[in-house]
Amino acid sequence: MIMLYLKKLIPFLLIIWLVPAALQAQNNNQLSREDLERRKRELQKEIDEANQALKETKRSTRESLGQLRALRNKIYLRTRLINNINEEITFINRDINTAYRDVKTLQKDLDTLKAQYAQLVVYAYKNRSAYDMLNFVFSAQSFNDAIRRYQYLKQYRDYRRRQADNIVETQELLNKKIAHLQGQKEKRAQTLESEQEQRKTLEEDKKEKDEVLSKLKGREKELLADINKRKKDAQQVQSAIRAVIRREIEEARRKAEAEELARRKAAEERRRREEAARKAAAAAAAANNTATVAAPPPAETPKPAPVEETPAPRSSNVLEATPEALALSEGFENNRGKLPWPVTNGNIIGHFGRQHHAVMERINVENDGIIIATSKGAAVRAIFEGEVRRVMVIPGSGYVVMIRHGQYFTNYVRLQTVTVKTGDKVRTSQMIGTASTNDIENQGEVELQIYKGTAKQNPEYWIMKR
Repeated sequence: MIMLYLKKLIPFLLIIWLVPAALQAQNNNQLSREDLERRKRELQKEIDEANQALKETKRSTRESLGQLRALRNKIYLRTRLINNINEEITFINRDINTAYRDVKTLQKDLDTLKAQYAQLVVYAYKNRSAYDMLNFVFSAQSFNDAIRRYQYLKQYRDYRRRQADNIVETQELLNKKIAHLQGQKEKRAQTLESEQEQRKTLEEDKKEKDEVLSKLKGREKELLADINKRKKDAQQVQSAIRAVIRREIEEARRKAEAEELARRKAAEERRRREEAARKAAAAAAAANNTATVAAPPPAETPKPAPVEETPAPRSSNVLEATPEALALSEGFENNRGKLPWPVTNGNIIGHFGRQHHAVMERINVENDGIIIATSKGAAVRAIFEGEVRRVMVIPGSGYVVMIRHGQYFTNYVRLQTVTVKTGDKVRTSQMIGTASTNDIENQGEVELQIYKGTAKQNPEYWIMKR
């Protein structure tokens, strides 16, 4: 009888063990699905921003590089969105397959439980007589055996009750699984429809991009003139910036040398005074010895204290010669990748370094920083605290504001107006001016440059990701 009880109990234990595992696997998939949903919302938001940028550039009377960039950005973002949707479809298919397996397993378990319960009912019917139950107990060979038989009967009744409860719970779980399966099938159909709509829109974007590109290629002479002008303007800006940085370095070097010379002179003067005092003390002691023979020997003249050396800075960079400049440098470095953008809203339309032109790919253009498209007249803000070292006006590039942060310099080029002057101390995110307006693109523009000494840095490595 005990073996029969164990055989009937094993399937119930398997269900208790397998069902939570299946639910946990479903929760893990759900977390991944939530990540995909979040990414899809973010991509859709970026696509909406790209549509708004394209809408602004279309207000111009002619096709422009801004339109081409906005269309290419839309195509890139929509392609990523389609890939994201396909990943979501893969998760849904995987969830559907898992649900199919769970339904089959639960159906099989339910059939097994019902069959076992039917056997229990038949067995209980055949042994329904109270005399048979009492006879089973009192036919024991000892009192302890009778107790064990009574406990067995009690456990057997409890097992029957649990078996009935398991049938009800398994049936409810099966119904939920079937409903979930149906819901996933409906969601897959909706997602597939969304994917097809996105592909259709993507083809339309590609067609519009090809049309704009074709019209722009018909204006290569005009674009080439614009490239040469921008290159000339950039050279003027870079020459002016490097000249200022060289002056800053030279001024810091002269100041450091003057401070070092003053420190050495002070140390030498202190050494001469201590030597003179030592000689005077020695002469006084000798005179005292000749006057009084029995006098005790003079005490030793104390040696002059060693001159304390100023600890060397972390580097030989004269731009970090002062504690304030060193603190600014270290603070700037510690915020690498976390610095705020110079504008509240915007997107990068010109990346750092050398790259192919958007239309004439055989021509390379080179940027000393990153060019950010923003709204016309947008506020431009300092990306880190520091001191304004120069405010310049350069033809073709508008105002240029240079802010020093120890050995680092941030340069804000193509400003329409400025609100700071040379010598001002600025805070992080403090407004320093407004972005210039590109009439052809019908949008605002600002260029951010970062220098470490005279070495150009890629600003995209320093500002926060968006």
